[in-house]
Amino acid sequence: MADIRWEEPFCAEGSACFRMGTDDDGNAYIAVAGAEDTYVTDTREALRTLIREIKAGKADHLL
Repeated sequence: MADIRWEEPFCAEGSACFRMGTDDDGNAYIAVAGAEDTYVTDTREALRTLIREIKAGKADHLL
């Protein structure tokens, strides 16, 4: 199992908290806070792209 370094949770008022983490092999992880054993993983570059696309409004239709 990877040695994941989790960031502090990102929380919105009244909703679930998400955590992002990285490891020394260049992988990135996203999990619900408190359920870090179940995560989505990809490369750090994929996580960067996801964040950029969200910031650009490409997920606004999900709100």
